[in-house]
Amino acid sequence: MIAIGSDHAGYLLKADIIKFLESKGLEVKDFGTNSPDSVDYPDYGRAVAEAVAGKECEKGILICGTGIGISIAANKVPGARAALCTDSYMAKMCKQHNDANIIAIGERVVGPGLALDIIETWLETEFLGGRHQNRLEKISDIEKKYLTK
Repeated sequence: MIAIGSDHAGYLLKADIIKFLESKGLEVKDFGTNSPDSVDYPDYGRAVAEAVAGKECEKGILICGTGIGISIAANKVPGARAALCTDSYMAKMCKQHNDANIIAIGERVVGPGLALDIIETWLETEFLGGRHQNRLEKISDIEKKYLTK
């Protein structure tokens, strides 16, 4: 299952992404928002990140105006690896090298056609493991260090 969430600035693109995912037979859990009324992006970044880090959902997609704020919020949740992507190459690399379990996109930065291509690339790309696994373990060590304070 794929978790998805957006603030008001990502609301329209989120609807397009949900249709795209469902057309591919993928199950989606929508964490909101459900209108274009102004809301706070950290609430949605946190909800999706908690669902992914807690294994309720396998992957997550976040959308706000730029993708920056919502990805920062998501990355505060231990176990979340949210990558802001503005092109398909970034989507490929964040999965191959970082095993990004959440992707963030900015509706005001990326149009719907490119956004869907970014998501499709990310979904179809596999983590390479190997030397990259060691780096993920170092990221986990950083999380653990600050969780104990």
